[in-house]
Amino acid sequence: MTSAPGPQDAAGSGPGDPAGPDARPAAESPAASTTEKPTVPPTMLQQMGGVAGVLDSALPVVVFVAVNSFAGLTWALWTAIGAGVLIAVVRLLRRKPVTQALGGLVAVGVAAFIAGRTGSAKDFFLLGIWTQLLYGGAFLLSILVRWPLIGVVWEALNGRGSGWRSDRLMRRRYTWATAVWVVLFLARFLVQRYLYDENSVGWLAAVRIAMGYPVFILGLLVSALIVLGPEVWHRPGGTWKERVAGVRQGLKGTPRPDRSPDA
Repeated sequence: MTSAPGPQDAAGSGPGDPAGPDARPAAESPAASTTEKPTVPPTMLQQMGGVAGVLDSALPVVVFVAVNSFAGLTWALWTAIGAGVLIAVVRLLRRKPVTQALGGLVAVGVAAFIAGRTGSAKDFFLLGIWTQLLYGGAFLLSILVRWPLIGVVWEALNGRGSGWRSDRLMRRRYTWATAVWVVLFLARFLVQRYLYDENSVGWLAAVRIAMGYPVFILGLLVSALIVLGPEVWHRPGGTWKERVAGVRQGLKGTPRPDRSPDA
C-alpha cells in the first residue's frame, strides 16, 4: 500500500520546481562556467621578447667589440658566438620562446664566418649592412607594384583579405607607411656603410644598436599614425590620453570603417 506524499515530497517533486532534483545552483550554470576572460593582446615590447629580448639582441655585438679591442679577432668571434649560444640556453631553461634567440644565433654565426674568412673585424657587420639594403629594396618594390608591404602585413594580421586595395584612401596610407620603412632601411644602410668604409668598428657597433630596436619602434609608431589616420589620433578637442587610447585601440586590430572604393 503506497503512502501519500508528505508536504516536503509534494513541494520538491515537481520537475519545474527550483528546489527539485533537476535544480542547479547558479554558480554551476553553463553561462557562468563558460565565462571567458577577455584576451589582452601583447604589447610591442612583449612581442620583441621584453626588455630581456632587446638586451639579448645587443649582447653578442657588445661582446664582439669589447673582446676584439684587447684579445683580437679570433677570440672576439668565438665569444660572440658563445654569447649567442648562452642566450638561447638561458631562454630555453627559463621556458621562454627561443625563436628570436635562435635567429640571432644564426645571424651571429654567419657574421662571424664572414669576418673569419676575411680576417677583418669590420666584416662582422657586413651581413647586417647589406641586409638593410635588401629590406629597403623589397619595401620599395612593393610600392612600385602597388602592393605596399605594410598594407599586406597589417591586413593579414587583422584577418582581412586584400579588399583594402580597392580603397584608394587606405592604399595611399599604406603606401606612405611603407615609404617610411624604405627611408629607415636606407638610412641604416648609408650610415653603417659609411662607418664600414671608415673602419670604425666601435662606432659600427654603437650605431647598429642605436638604429636597431629604437628605430624599429619609431618606424612602427609612425606607420601606425599614418595608417590609423587623423580621425583616430587627432580628434578635435580630445585630450592626449584620449588620443593615445584611440591609437592603442586601432593597433589592437579594430576593423576600420567601411569606405567606398572611390573614397
